[in-house]
Amino acid sequence: MENKIAMIGIVIEETNRAEKVNGILHEYGEFIIGRMGMPYSKRNISIISVIFDAPNDIISSVSGKLGMLPDVYTKVMYYKSK
Repeated sequence: MENKIAMIGIVIEETNRAEKVNGILHEYGEFIIGRMGMPYSKRNISIISVIFDAPNDIISSVSGKLGMLPDVYTKVMYYKSK
């Protein structure tokens, strides 16, 4: 199966969910190219962006697992190769 490049944007409204988010991301660590996360105290949220090089089913699985967590919101953006 062909790998795709994708970014998952994650917004966490409750900081106590961060441990679960990190656990899920750790499961798929072999597919992660890079990650950046920061708290945004002005709005009381945390924002994480994670770049993947993985088969589509892996990317969908990660996004799905994260999206099922309460107070966690995700959006996937795919790179369209030429």
